[in-house]
Amino acid sequence: MRPQLSIVIPALDEAWRLPPNLDRIGAYLAANPDLLPAEILVVDDGSIDGTAAAIAAAHLPKGIDLRVLIHPVNRGKGAAVRTGFASTGGRWVLLTDADLSAPIEDLPILVSAADPGAVAIGSRAVDRRLVETPQPWYRDLMGRTFNLAVRSLALGDLHDTQCGFKLFPGELARALAANQRLDGFAFDVELLVLSRWWGYEIHEVGVRWRHVEASRVLPVRHSSQMIRDLLRLWWWRISGGIPTPPDTLT
Repeated sequence: MRPQLSIVIPALDEAWRLPPNLDRIGAYLAANPDLLPAEILVVDDGSIDGTAAAIAAAHLPKGIDLRVLIHPVNRGKGAAVRTGFASTGGRWVLLTDADLSAPIEDLPILVSAADPGAVAIGSRAVDRRLVETPQPWYRDLMGRTFNLAVRSLALGDLHDTQCGFKLFPGELARALAANQRLDGFAFDVELLVLSRWWGYEIHEVGVRWRHVEASRVLPVRHSSQMIRDLLRLWWWRISGGIPTPPDTLT
């Protein structure tokens, strides 16, 4: 039976953190049978701590299929998401971070905002009262500055493109996997630019969020990479390099 929901989790050295979070996701799905059958696809992006083995040992409730996809070397979060999206089969595809900074229990908020012609994205900026544990000031400043740059890419109405909690129609997610090019942290922006370019609405909704230590973001290195990737997206847009919608979406 086709999964109702596919959950894609990019992972890098998450052997200690991801197994209990998979248990939490499994318990939530089992308590909400309207989301079943479901599949969870963890993309191990070149981990060196035994992440794949730790995940493979997990036992999830009936109706939930767990798959581990492995990149032999680290390729970047964007590449991991692309691999995961391409391997999904669900009617809906949820992208969530391994640390569950945005809790899986807030999935109904995304579901209520999504429809076959729209993407629902969680946001830390819509209602900052929902931020239970704020990130360090320099990370917050980096995010606000990045969002100013994002506004030039036809996403000016969005306040937070980088929250790792997004729900896509399944066919759109798989089409994005076939066309998305960025391997770094700016991949979120590319997914949203393509979605809007192809005629999908983007609904930004507030979700609870808690900063978790051991972030994979390196402020100086990744900030420069993200700005460079934004410039690439800007150039693709003005030069006509953004792909046209694939036949599966027309």
